[in-house]
Amino acid sequence: MLETLERSALAAGRAILDIYNAGPAISYKADTSPVTDADHGAERIILADLTASFPDIPVIAEEAVAAGHVPDISGKRFFLVDPLDGTKEFVGRNSDFTVNIALIEEGVPVAGVVYAPALGILYSASSKKAKKALIEDDHIAGPQAVIGCRICGDRPLALTSRWHNSAETIAYLADHGITDYEAVGSSLKFCLLAEGLADIYPRFSRTMEWDTAAGDAILRAAGGETLTMEGSPLTYGKRNQDHDSDFANPWFVARGRP
Repeated sequence: MLETLERSALAAGRAILDIYNAGPAISYKADTSPVTDADHGAERIILADLTASFPDIPVIAEEAVAAGHVPDISGKRFFLVDPLDGTKEFVGRNSDFTVNIALIEEGVPVAGVVYAPALGILYSASSKKAKKALIEDDHIAGPQAVIGCRICGDRPLALTSRWHNSAETIAYLADHGITDYEAVGSSLKFCLLAEGLADIYPRFSRTMEWDTAAGDAILRAAGGETLTMEGSPLTYGKRNQDHDSDFANPWFVARGRP
């Protein structure tokens, strides 16, 4: 399965880069967030691949959900797809955008792929093993390297959202004596934790499940964790929430090894 997810992410990434280089057509959703023809084109590629290869596994995809297409996932494993995570980065000509595909079983992200096409880097995880690969000409170049979280030292490095930072995040860093932090876009924050290049990612602003699932799968496979403010692992497939919409996440803190 993971090889199929990787191939689909690479194909979607190729389509995204073509539009990135040519110049995207941009529109805006009701919440004023941007969406482009690259989002829609990449999602069509991924949905076609997943439907053909795994017809019995439903897919929750960001743009399909926005259009009102939400399959039944009750009691089932399912895919979560964000075809272009970091659309603001994409529109702003920043390289921190990704293709995210994750498999969810019983609320847990058990496999995932995060592809950063402008950076030529592919992260993937399954069977509790996280890997990183370099991409050349839309193919994996050389062997994939196993990655893992580092043990946090006396001076941890935090990652924050470039576009969705908050006063609560800054307060959390101050309360925990964390003075070193970097702003990074998209799901790459999870991957940098998984690769042992940073230590903690507090997120005290809104995210959706398709934003986090693939990166979370890679982080967990690398030995890290993503916890809610109550200290419980972040779960997926959240429906009929009293306080928020379907598939919305609560605030969380993702971290490498303590």
